[in-house]
Amino acid sequence: MKRVIIIVVVAVVLVGLVVFKLKSNQKEVQAKIFINDVNAAVLVKTASPTTHSFESSLSFLGTFEPARQNVIGSDANGKLVSIRFEEGDQVKQGQLLAKVDDEMLRLQLENAEVGLEGQRNDDKRYSNLEKENAISGVQVEKTKLGVRSSELQKKQIQKQIRSTSITAPYSGVITRKMVDLGSFIGQGTPLFELTDISSLKLTVNVPERDVLKFKLGQAVTIRADIYGVRDFPGRITNISVVADRAHNFKVQVTVPNPKRELMAGMYGSVRLKNNESVTALSVPRVALVGSSKNPQVYVVRDNVAYLTTFTAGTSDGDYIEVVDGIKKGDVIVVKGQVNLQDKTKIKTN
Repeated sequence: MKRVIIIVVVAVVLVGLVVFKLKSNQKEVQAKIFINDVNAAVLVKTASPTTHSFESSLSFLGTFEPARQNVIGSDANGKLVSIRFEEGDQVKQGQLLAKVDDEMLRLQLENAEVGLEGQRNDDKRYSNLEKENAISGVQVEKTKLGVRSSELQKKQIQKQIRSTSITAPYSGVITRKMVDLGSFIGQGTPLFELTDISSLKLTVNVPERDVLKFKLGQAVTIRADIYGVRDFPGRITNISVVADRAHNFKVQVTVPNPKRELMAGMYGSVRLKNNESVTALSVPRVALVGSSKNPQVYVVRDNVAYLTTFTAGTSDGDYIEVVDGIKKGDVIVVKGQVNLQDKTKIKTN
């Protein structure tokens, strides 16, 4: 009996030690885990919009877009038996991208050819009989119509067979593949996204006061942020005839890109020589958040950063003109935006 009691006591002690050790380890692990305090203020650097003079040349911000970007769909129904390219592959115009099973269509074509051959043989026989007045002209006419009908049926099947071969309508890069080998597809099913960057489009918003400085066909200088002060040639291909609410006009520039040095999505700017300086409210370019199509900055009010959209005008590389959306007395974040979200608490040095 005493032996049983001793065993029970030892077991209870061991269980207690194990529980104590587990709780101790849990406290150590929790102490090492970093828990982000969403209410903690983020350290940033701020500044106020200033009046800046844009001299010698005008620069208008934009984002490069591909000359052509389309989703390639299927004109056929059936099972995909071949896919020739993957995402990122370069293709040439007319190259076969994918193939849909066409076995049944080829059997239908063979059957149509047999039927057509029989119709033609009947036509020959009836034509000879007609010359001998052994058959009525109505019967001969019906035979000839049968030949034409069979020929049309054959052409329809041939067209269906051609549609099972999906080819590239132009040269470009496969930027998305939306199906896999063996997939069953129907007419209109999207298969690939094909992007052509042999030339790019740069669309910029130009204030009313500067839009008359642009002419269709005008040669302009283009710069890409990633290449610094390097110039690329461009030509104006479209000028909007309708302004937006901020009285900006969209101007589109086509930029040749034969060496694929520029890529869609990069920031770019159109530069024009200017004999008159423009003085306007501006913000440092380092404060910019998001794309140049939808420029935003963080505006600080009561130690809270609010993500604010504004209308941009002229730029000289270091400063961006503010047309609307930000006032002179506002305070904006110029450093530390990467750690911010809308309505984040902030603190300054």
